[in-house]
Amino acid sequence: MNVNATTEVTDKIDEHIEQNLDGWLDELARLCAIPSVSARHEGIAECAALVQELLQKRGFATDISPTGGHPVVYGRAEGADQSHTLLFYNHYDVQPAEPLELWETPPFELSRRDGAVFARGAKDDKGEFIARLAAIDAVKAVTGGYPCNLLWLAEGEEESGSVNLPRWVAENRDRLRCDAAVWEEGGTESDGTPMMRLGARGLLYVELRAKTLSRDAHSGGANLLPNAAWRLIWALSSMKDADERILIDGFYDAVRTPTEAEDGLLASLPDRVDEYRQEFGLDRLLTELSPIDRAFFEPTCNVAGFGAGYQGEGSKTVIPAEAFAKLDFRLVPNQDPQDIFRKVRRHLDSHGFEDVELVDLAGEPPGVTEADAPVVRLTAEIAEEVYGKAPQIAPLSGGTTPMFLFTQAGVPVIAPGVGWGSANRAHSPNEFVRIEDFKLAARHLARLVLRFPET
Repeated sequence: MNVNATTEVTDKIDEHIEQNLDGWLDELARLCAIPSVSARHEGIAECAALVQELLQKRGFATDISPTGGHPVVYGRAEGADQSHTLLFYNHYDVQPAEPLELWETPPFELSRRDGAVFARGAKDDKGEFIARLAAIDAVKAVTGGYPCNLLWLAEGEEESGSVNLPRWVAENRDRLRCDAAVWEEGGTESDGTPMMRLGARGLLYVELRAKTLSRDAHSGGANLLPNAAWRLIWALSSMKDADERILIDGFYDAVRTPTEAEDGLLASLPDRVDEYRQEFGLDRLLTELSPIDRAFFEPTCNVAGFGAGYQGEGSKTVIPAEAFAKLDFRLVPNQDPQDIFRKVRRHLDSHGFEDVELVDLAGEPPGVTEADAPVVRLTAEIAEEVYGKAPQIAPLSGGTTPMFLFTQAGVPVIAPGVGWGSANRAHSPNEFVRIEDFKLAARHLARLVLRFPET
């Protein structure tokens, strides 16, 4: 296809996206109306069925596969070039919407205002999914078909650790053979510069449980009876110091510094410290590296939740008999979640906390794509065409997603998407996607699908 023909085709694709926006937003509204909260197992079967329906509408041969938890939706569509296969990964589960009182409109009713759409999942990850459907719809409408083979993998447990996906992928590896994968998330910085992240940190999510009494007791006996909350607080304080250094023996053993190529990418990124400060109302961050993305090469130990004793209004003078804490560890390349779990257990035991129970809730290794992969270069080239700015390419993101299932098999992973800096409020009340970002992402992805056979 010559340059003029390509320009003509992409102009028609852009026009199709502009003219058919309302139909895709209607589909997004249907998806967001299903409260598919994986942590509570709500709306899962209904949402998986709708994802399957939307893929079948596009000509995909699909099935819904059971797992040990929530089902996986798989789809395949044949393309003109049988030698190239592109896989899309999404998840149809969402985070809980609480605290509900902070939502300006109902979280599971898509509302449109101020040039954006708001709902739980509007960004993460239902908005991403629909933007990709918009992209392939536009390509098919203009060219009459798909340029290459397309696969779709949509899971329902990403927000709770993708605990059953590794086994499903291992059992279905033949059906998942592909040359590259388009992952969830992605988008632009707050100034509209496209951002490409080539990797994701790993995760270990655990729960610590302490029990000191057979029942809660009157706090008049606080100098006689052991308090489960204090027991857990002391255990937690042994794991990390006031300078954010993790004190678990051997925790940093496998941590590697950025490679020369990764360091080069980091050096080209802007310093976003002020943006983070403003977004979260801070005078300073705990770590103010330059650029801020260097912090993603440092592992973390985060208290994600803590509970003990009376938490209602007013006062109740009790000694808590039980306490729990939820911790997530973000892991960097070469760290292994199971190795870290064993080290946490040894740390507790060696510091006199043998009685504190440690429960493994989820774990995923990190995943990294090489910057010189052909699909990375192509995605960056197209991003500059669509957004009018050369993309920033970061080697690692702060979050976790199971891209390791493909990167460990040598499949490069890229993630263009509908995001806008750190402002979309994913996982928070009033999650939103700007309409303009949705359209730009669809244009970017459509061109990627169209040109993928070049790689």
